[in-house]
Amino acid sequence: MSEVTIDKMSNEYFDVLKEIGNIGAGNATTALAQLMQCKVDMSVPQVKMLEFKEMGEMMGGEEVIMAGIYLGIEGDLTGSIMFLLEKQTARHLVDKLMGMQAEGDEFSEMEFSALKEVGNIITGAYLNSLSTLTNLVIYPSIPDLTVDMAGAILSVPAIQFGELGDKMLLIQTQFFDERALDGYFILVPDLDSYGKILSALGLA
Repeated sequence: MSEVTIDKMSNEYFDVLKEIGNIGAGNATTALAQLMQCKVDMSVPQVKMLEFKEMGEMMGGEEVIMAGIYLGIEGDLTGSIMFLLEKQTARHLVDKLMGMQAEGDEFSEMEFSALKEVGNIITGAYLNSLSTLTNLVIYPSIPDLTVDMAGAILSVPAIQFGELGDKMLLIQTQFFDERALDGYFILVPDLDSYGKILSALGLA
C-alpha cells in the first residue's frame, strides 16, 4: 500500500469521512437529547480539511475561549480525538444539564465533571459511528478537559499531527435546543490508522 498522507487522500475517502461526520453528528445529537432530556436538532455537519491556522479562524479566532475534551484512542485504530465548544456554549449545556443557572463565568468542580461527561458522550457517539462503518474496534481513553484559548488547545493535536501533513479533518456541527450550539470535532488518527481505515472501507 502506498504511503497515506492527508494531502494525498482521494475524493472517495473524503466522502466516507463526510459520511462518518454525518452519522457521528446524528448519534451525538441523539445522545445529547437523551442527556439533556429535551429536543435537540442538528444542522448538516460541515466536514473540511483545514490547516491549523484555518481551524482557529473557523472557531472565531485563536483567542476565543473554548472548552476542549481530548481523548486518546486505542484498539484497531490509534490516535486521538477532540471535541471543542465555545465556553458560553459549554456553560449553557452544563446549566441545562444541572437544571440551574450558575452565577459567574467559571466552572465549579461538579460542573467541570458534568462538562467532561457531556464531551465523553458526544465523542463516544462519533467513535461508535467510525467503528460501525469500518468494523474496527476502538477503545477511548479517559477524557481530559481543558478550558483555554482555541489556539492553545489546538496546539496539542498540531504537534501530534505534524507527521501526517499540514491539514486535518474538522467536523463542525450546529446543535439547536432553544439556541444554536456550535461544536467542533477533530479526528487525529496516526499514520497507520489512516491505512487501516482505507483498507476497512475497501479503498486501499
